[in-house]
Amino acid sequence: QVQLVESGGGLVQAGGSLRLSCVHFGRDSSTYAMAWFRQAPGKEREFVASITWSGDNTYYPDSLKGRFTISRDNTKSTIDLQMHILEPEDTALYYCAALWRTATIIQPDLDDVAYWGQGTQVTVSS
Repeated sequence: QVQLVESGGGLVQAGGSLRLSCVHFGRDSSTYAMAWFRQAPGKEREFVASITWSGDNTYYPDSLKGRFTISRDNTKSTIDLQMHILEPEDTALYYCAALWRTATIIQPDLDDVAYWGQGTQVTVSS
């Protein structure tokens, strides 16, 4: 069992930056590939970024490349998401997720998620 706790959400103006953090704990939690997803009101949950267990490889959807950066520190059991040049369209509930061992890390979908955090709200004002 792996538990995930997100923090760092809040209200930011368009063009600003925000850094989300996720603490993970539980058996072998540092050996899981991890990801961030988000869900805006009335929309489906979507993939934001993923990272291998070692941190050597990261993946993003084309629409977010260059603005979002995922990183991890296995000594601190944290997964971070740095977001720049935020837009009102980035407003959503952001979730940290641990992926199944057999998951597609490059573009994971919801079925690839073994464990979810509770989410942290990001609101971008125009």
